[in-house]
Amino acid sequence: MSDHLFNNISLGGRGGTNPGQLKVHSDGIVWKKQGGGKAAEVDKNDLQSLTWMKVPRSNQLGVRTKDGRYYKFTGFRDQDVASLTTFFQSKFEKTPEEKQLSVSGKNWGEVDLNGNTLSFLVGAKQAFEISLADVAQTQLQGKNDVILEFHVDDTTGANEKDSLMEISFHIPNSNTNFIGDDNCPSAQVFRDKIVSMADVVGGEESVVTFDGIAILTPRGRYNIELHLSFLRLQGQANDFKIQYSSVVRVFWLPKFNQPHTFVVVTLDPPIRKGQTLYPHIVMQFETDAIIDTTLSMDKDLYSAKYKDKLELEHKGLTHEIFITILRGLSGAKVTKPGKFRSNQDGYAVKSSLKAEDGVLYPLEKSFFFLPKPPTLILHEEIDYVEFERHTAGGSNMHYFDLLIRLKTEQEHLFRNIQRNEYHNLFEFVTMKGLKILNLGSAKPTDVVTSVLQDAVDDAVDPHLERIKNEAIGDDSDEEDEDFVIEKDDAGSPTDDSGEGESDASASGDEKEAPLAKKMKKEPSAPKASSSSSSKKKAKEEDGSKKKKPKKKKDPNAPKRAISAFMFFCQTERENVKKSNPGISFTDLGKELGDRWNKMTGNIS
Repeated sequence: MSDHLFNNISLGGRGGTNPGQLKVHSDGIVWKKQGGGKAAEVDKNDLQSLTWMKVPRSNQLGVRTKDGRYYKFTGFRDQDVASLTTFFQSKFEKTPEEKQLSVSGKNWGEVDLNGNTLSFLVGAKQAFEISLADVAQTQLQGKNDVILEFHVDDTTGANEKDSLMEISFHIPNSNTNFIGDDNCPSAQVFRDKIVSMADVVGGEESVVTFDGIAILTPRGRYNIELHLSFLRLQGQANDFKIQYSSVVRVFWLPKFNQPHTFVVVTLDPPIRKGQTLYPHIVMQFETDAIIDTTLSMDKDLYSAKYKDKLELEHKGLTHEIFITILRGLSGAKVTKPGKFRSNQDGYAVKSSLKAEDGVLYPLEKSFFFLPKPPTLILHEEIDYVEFERHTAGGSNMHYFDLLIRLKTEQEHLFRNIQRNEYHNLFEFVTMKGLKILNLGSAKPTDVVTSVLQDAVDDAVDPHLERIKNEAIGDDSDEEDEDFVIEKDDAGSPTDDSGEGESDASASGDEKEAPLAKKMKKEPSAPKASSSSSSKKKAKEEDGSKKKKPKKKKDPNAPKRAISAFMFFCQTERENVKKSNPGISFTDLGKELGDRWNKMTGNIS
């Protein structure tokens, strides 16, 4: 029986739903978010139970693991339910349980606590369920009410406008699930049960704190607190709280020849600051800074959960200790630089993206540009890579551009990469099997490879060599002839023919003389250019005639006679003033114009 692949399957949670692709195979279940980012993977040996539930317009698959995690996948068709049920029975040896959703709208019922999930049942049907891992605090209000407060996670509201912050339960003393007494009412029994299952600690203190860490995005200097279930960034103007469940990956990227190291925490969903989303928290640690710290953690809790992941006492470089503790608490994977080395034996190459200077890290499964804007490009998302040139010559011969086009047709152009990094980048892209596209060449990879292997002289430009190869066979020198003629046209001041100081009123014949001498000095020129030269000469003669100076006017010459209309106005102006006393200058002109238009050609 083959694997099952489903598109448009959403993974639900308190922060909303994320669409993605779900693959069910013989070894487990894998879900990947659409566009990259968060992924959920469940091994069949870790499965505890499976459930089906009919929801509006689709079906929901519930997957519970042995460590208490619960995943909800929504978007299955009715025919998918039957095929997957058969697959689960044959491959996983588990039969999914069918649940029913309560749609009555009633808000009273029973509470079922299973693992770290709280289900509210109305008439044996599920109304809603809550993951106790999201519970941050519990409060007993009065004698019968219990309030559950959820983590104020700055990543939760990135995808949805609204998110659940708290919920209140009324526990009457007459209930049969949580039986209390006079000293410990039913509400207190319910709260204690929630606290024991959710590992809620009132006023939880940080396990370790790193003070004054420079963060480039979002920009500022923060104190970083690592708690058991979340990390907090405390700055002077901003305070962020991030659940470890939102941490996708941690990148450890040293800066070459500089006393700083990048540590990037990738989030999904991202944190929000105003209207800006930050999917990557870019931290900059001093490489040589040393820290000596002891984890503030209960010994029983440490022995039960973290003994195999962390040590209680840590001493060493600050960024290494931070990554070690963060990985132990969150379980996030850490990515380091791979086999790529730059021309100066560094891990990255200098470049610019969107007018921002930075460094580009070619990693084993991705490209990462830092520090601003932090841009992560996975290899599996790349359609092709193209090496581009600024121009064919000039000072830009020592730089080239790298264009990365994604399968979503989005493009990232990394500019101003030094030419001596060309060979290293080309070998890296080729080794990773990425498609290389260089326009204008039938076999771009062969051309680039031959140029790189033959690049002994630093002044050689690979793109310029390719352009020269394409231009072989083009022997036309018409452009050179035109340039020579235009240079002598009209006696330009920069002309060094010796005729620049001649009289401006010289005739066209006088200008043709030096031109004829120059044409005689070029006997090897093709005959086709002579006809072009004769046309240029004719144009030059016409141009010289047009540029003759105008004749100066004789100041003693008689003036031209005035027009009939002006003579008429001089004669009739006084008559109009007499018949219209106080008339304005504008109205006077209009009246004279009307009388002129009414005149006929007959002379009385």
